[in-house]
Amino acid sequence: MNTLQNEISKAISNMKLKSPLVHNITNYVVMQITANALLAVGASPVMTFEKEEFEDMLSIASSLVINIGTLTKNSIEAMYSACEIANKKNVPFVIDPVGAGATKLRTKTAIDLIKNYNPKVVRGNASEIMVLSGESVNTKGVDSTANVNMALEAGKHLGKEYNTVVSISGETDIITDGDRVLYISGGSNLMPINTGMGCTSTAITGAMIAVSEPLIAAASAMCIMASAGESAAKKAQGPASFSIAFIDELYKLDINDASNRVKE
Repeated sequence: MNTLQNEISKAISNMKLKSPLVHNITNYVVMQITANALLAVGASPVMTFEKEEFEDMLSIASSLVINIGTLTKNSIEAMYSACEIANKKNVPFVIDPVGAGATKLRTKTAIDLIKNYNPKVVRGNASEIMVLSGESVNTKGVDSTANVNMALEAGKHLGKEYNTVVSISGETDIITDGDRVLYISGGSNLMPINTGMGCTSTAITGAMIAVSEPLIAAASAMCIMASAGESAAKKAQGPASFSIAFIDELYKLDINDASNRVKE
């Protein structure tokens, strides 16, 4: 095991040991999925959208997850409020710009949150990352129409411009801070046809940034996803059985297998 893989292994083990409380402001479609995933990997999820709770919740939470999947005026206000409080309390947060590029509202909301509140990690698919970096990309709702390698330079640009780590999901995941580039292999072709896999990646990234510096945290989360996804696919007969097996594999995670999936 090389130094990078050792860092990933230690970060995952540390997360399991500390069981960080992850405050999620996420979309309604995936709340149960991401909560179960966080519990399975050893973290502790809480889902609350009420602004009056944020001051108290972010006083005890270890990290914050912002997912713009089901936007409303109230949820947008809540996201701004949570990010402001998180910054004040030095609580790290990750943002998932779900569907950026599909509508002006989504794109503006994501860019405003990144520009004004400095997330530790921006985690999205190739199309979303390219849109956020200023490129013109045709999107298909919340799904990517771009290959992950097409988004590498966009990810580097975004990382440097906003001093953040960019995590781009695809057949091979790419993690970059603008300078270093890490690659994570694995997973399954059943993952893109299961609702919430990207959102689950973001939630687990939230657990990891609670215990590790952003680049290693983002890479660790995608290593977990790749390992559990590949193992689950070997037991699944289709998307429904995969979703059940996936949670089981997160719970039984082989940390050595996960950490061996990263290279630089």
